[in-house]
Amino acid sequence: MQQKEADAYTVTHDSILSINLMEKAATLITDEICARFDKSYRMVVFAGAGNNGGDAVAVARMLFQKGYQVVVYLFNISGVLSDDCLTNVHRLQQCGFTGYHEVSSSFDPPKLGSSDVVIDGLFGSGLNKPLSGGFASVVKYINASQSKVVSIDLPSGLMGEDNSYNVRNNIIKADLTLSIQLPKLSFFFPENQENIGEWKLLDIGISKEFIEKVEADYEITEAADVRALIKPRPRFAHKGMFGHGLLIAGSYGMAGASILAAKAALRSGIGLLTVHAPVCNHAILQTAVPEAMVQDDIHERYFVEPADLDNYQALAIGPGIGLEEDTALATIDQLKDCYLPLVLDADALNIFSTHRNHLNHLPKDVILTPHVKELERIVGRCSNSYERLSKAKDLADYLECYIVLKGAWTTVITPEGKCYFNPTGNPGMATGGSGDVLTGVLLGLLAQGYTAEEACRLGVYIHGLAGDVAAHRMGAISMTASDISYALPEAWKLLTETK
Repeated sequence: MQQKEADAYTVTHDSILSINLMEKAATLITDEICARFDKSYRMVVFAGAGNNGGDAVAVARMLFQKGYQVVVYLFNISGVLSDDCLTNVHRLQQCGFTGYHEVSSSFDPPKLGSSDVVIDGLFGSGLNKPLSGGFASVVKYINASQSKVVSIDLPSGLMGEDNSYNVRNNIIKADLTLSIQLPKLSFFFPENQENIGEWKLLDIGISKEFIEKVEADYEITEAADVRALIKPRPRFAHKGMFGHGLLIAGSYGMAGASILAAKAALRSGIGLLTVHAPVCNHAILQTAVPEAMVQDDIHERYFVEPADLDNYQALAIGPGIGLEEDTALATIDQLKDCYLPLVLDADALNIFSTHRNHLNHLPKDVILTPHVKELERIVGRCSNSYERLSKAKDLADYLECYIVLKGAWTTVITPEGKCYFNPTGNPGMATGGSGDVLTGVLLGLLAQGYTAEEACRLGVYIHGLAGDVAAHRMGAISMTASDISYALPEAWKLLTETK
């Protein structure tokens, strides 16, 4: 969504003057800055000639009126300011402010130190090419200083979506980015973290009607969204009502993957669970997961014999199955004409990356759950996150499948190209077995009759929420995948009790 379009719609339909919308934004930005920095800091404002600069100049006025030491450098290279920026320059001068400097050609930069806060209002979301020349020099000067940097809407030089051809050295490195109303797509990509720093949304009252009516490809899943998906359990419920899932997982030395996935499925409401595993894992599964039934493969150490699917409502395959050629052939054979809701994870994905001609035969609406490297084994190397997301969207469209692209903002990608960014989860979940837990959750939901999209959105949210519960209990550093599984009951409780 374009911020300019949203602003224009709000001005037109909600009878709000654009200058008043800018004043609201500046007020919220000022409040946030004041809450973080006391008056011992000098505020050094770098403003551009557009509306982002107008926001910055308005913030300078408000900080000055609150008793802060403020200096403003407004870069007016073309000699033309936006109407609202010009209005705010006049307002600043009318309030007795004397620290205003308008830069039209040469620039003598102020000395910046650790007791300064740079307020970056040079460029906002309208930027469509890398910074160069004098502006690039200003950015490098700011980045080289010891000052804290607060960027308005976007760090100057960073584009809102695709930064594939940007010049990294010519982008502000902010400590805090205060985004107006909505986050930008680039906020969700790890390579931009050093530029964005911490980011926070400021609600300036953009028309809710506009936000709801505009079809956007990108959306953050909210708690209310997933609560609305949860199916109530009837009073006279029995296990047969909640599905029978089949989990094909594990091999010699990888029983843990099947255990983690099985426990997660059982803690996500599934009625019955059968784990198809090699003979060597039979005893450990029966001991570790007594609630699950175990179906032995004919092979002692790995999966080679496809299972009969007639008695099941959903299938998950992949965690820990290994990459033996017989396992690959059995996996491909298992999925021929598969009519069950299906999750493919881990080694199942790796098998299809080396048997690419069989990708076309995957059933419609299958859920693929790759992490970054697993995805790239299928779609090829990507130079950045934007390219990776674009290729994942193309794959989802081509295969008519759902992709759960795992990461800090796990993304559910639909066949139609809609992307749902998941807000739950934490760095403690970056541990072996975490993905196996997610596979189990997804299997449990599919077996209960949730659609693929419902299972993906609800599954990744509850998985991340369980990770947050586990991190709260024991800290991110000490977390294991088992801790995520153990935290699932509390996560479900948190989500359902506040429904």
